[in-house]
Formats: sequence, structure tokens, C-alpha cells
Amino acid sequence: MARPKLPLELTPEQSRELQRLINAPATPQKLVRRARIAQLAAQGQSNEAIATALATSTVTVGLWRQRFVDLGLAGLAEAPRPGRPATLDAEKARRVLSEVVQPPKNSGRWSCRRMARHVGLSKDAVQRLWAANDLKPHRTRTFKLSNDPEFELKFGDVIGLYLDPPVRSVVLCCDEKSQCQALERTQPGLPLKQGAVCTRTHDY
Repeated sequence: MARPKLPLELTPEQSRELQRLINAPATPQKLVRRARIAQLAAQGQSNEAIATALATSTVTVGLWRQRFVDLGLAGLAEAPRPGRPATLDAEKARRVLSEVVQPPKNSGRWSCRRMARHVGLSKDAVQRLWAANDLKPHRTRTFKLSNDPEFELKFGDVIGLYLDPPVRSVVLCCDEKSQCQALERTQPGLPLKQGAVCTRTHDY
């Protein structure tokens, strides 16, 4: 005889968060599956029906149904694993997170290996700390702001020139004025922070 399914009801906040996790492109697939299990369970579906719909086992469905009933959204996270707890020097971890926004001399950003040597940790520990705090020093996003009311028309003209140049002609592009060292950007950029990469305008 099959075990009766555990009743599961969602609050409006839980329902919105589950849908956000499912729709977010960066959500790991294992977390998406757990969120779908909670959604389908809240609709009154049995463990067997959910397992068939998500191509998993009834044991897996029952596990995450129970964890959601007991802990809510927090129950979808990985449970602590048995064994010796990892030890990480708190001061070194603090430096990894605080100094990542202060690039080293003669370099625009920190790499995992350079930061690891700098603070005395392994590169894997640095990667885990950055990933857990959504820090991406290796990424930069460029942007362009223009006050020219005809900017879009001019932009289209330039792109069109490259895509369809005049017959028997040469298209030249000049990036910087000869013998003029361009050091400053036309717009101030935004620094690296949690959940956002650093930005800089693409022109000088």
C-alpha cells in the first residue's frame, strides 16, 4: 500500500519565489527540479505522478516534498553533509571578499590564483568564496551613453557602412588619435560589487 502523500500548501510569497527559481536562467537544474516538485506537490499531485512528470524517482520526490513541508524554501538547499567541517581562516576570507574590489597594481582585476597567493589560500577556496557571494571580477560590461538626439540614426549608418560598403571603396576605422594617449573614459564606470560586474564605457 502506497504511503499517503504529505499535504503541501504554498503562501503567495513561496509561490512567487518558486516560479522565479524555475524561470531564472542561472538556477542550477537540480534546484529547478526541487522547485517543480514543490509546485506540483502543492497542486495535489502524488509522488508517483510527479516522479513520472520530472523523470525522477519517487524516493527523490518524497525527500524534497518532506523537506519543503518541514523547512519551506530553505529546505530546497543542500543539507549539511556529514564529516569533518571545513575550516577557513575568517580573516583571510574577509580579505578575499573585501580586496577583490581593489585591483592590484599594474592589473585591472584579481585572478583566483593571484588572490590565492596574496591572502594565503587555495585557488579553489577563493573561487568558492567569490561564487558564494556572486562576485565576478573576471567579467566587465561595457556601455555607451549619448546625448545626441540623432545617435540611433548615426549608429545605423555606421553599421550599414560596414555591412554594405560602397563598391570599389575602402572603409577605414580610427580608434585613437595618433600620438595621443587616451587615458580617461568618457563616462565613469561602476565598480565590482556583489551580484554585479564592473562596468566601463567603451569610448575614451
